[in-house]
Amino acid sequence: MLIGAMSTATGCNIETIRYYERIGVLPRPPRTAGGRRDYDQHHLKRLNFVRRSRELGFSLGEVRQMLSLVDGGDAACEQVHEMALEHLVDVRTKIKDLKRMEKILKETAAKCEGGETPECPIIDALFLAEGKPVSVVTVDK
Repeated sequence: MLIGAMSTATGCNIETIRYYERIGVLPRPPRTAGGRRDYDQHHLKRLNFVRRSRELGFSLGEVRQMLSLVDGGDAACEQVHEMALEHLVDVRTKIKDLKRMEKILKETAAKCEGGETPECPIIDALFLAEGKPVSVVTVDK
């Protein structure tokens, strides 16, 4: 299958497929007589794995680590399980941060009337660090 068909089949951008090849996450496929990439089912399966892992928030390093377990033939479920649990902690932390951000944005937006005034509570809130004013140090030139 050519790269366009691979892109369509996986929903992965063509440039992303090429990038994954360059960094070694996806093995380079053989070329046709005309010099085009010729992917097979192994490439398709692997690209789906990479794409889905990235959608779930795994870093490229984590994806490489999981793939090395698979490629080495010693894909121990225990190791993958441990990686998933570590990733779960990160996901839960991000969810907590996003919920906090949602609350702050909701409260701040409720204070804003829009309009033409130069004072804007949303802008003011963005200049705060953790809800507290940031002390700015100026340096004389």
